[in-house]
Amino acid sequence: MMALCLLVSVVDDDESVREALPDLLREFGYAVRAFPSAEAFLGSDCVSQTGCLILDIAMPGMSGLELQRALRLRGRTIPIVFITAHGDEAVGPYVLAQGAVACLLKPFSEASLLAALSAAFRAD
Repeated sequence: MMALCLLVSVVDDDESVREALPDLLREFGYAVRAFPSAEAFLGSDCVSQTGCLILDIAMPGMSGLELQRALRLRGRTIPIVFITAHGDEAVGPYVLAQGAVACLLKPFSEASLLAALSAAFRAD
């Protein structure tokens, strides 16, 4: 399966998400690294290796949208799947307009996550 060489980085301040989501993604065949904050991701050696970023929108410190902007300023175009528990009607269209591949409201289904990952790796 081609997904074995594709790194998915998960950035979410919610520890339960950082524990459960990587396990699920590994079952799908992806390599995964999880980070508790946008700053931790930016400071890691994974930025250049990440094929898709699963990114929480609302986090303490740097938000997911701010991380998206910071990556763009650095010339990094990583496909992003935003996840949020605080979604309103406007957030999805807004992040998609900013270049995100998908915006999933927590809790989301495995099927919607897989579809978003497929779209992300096609966009890469």
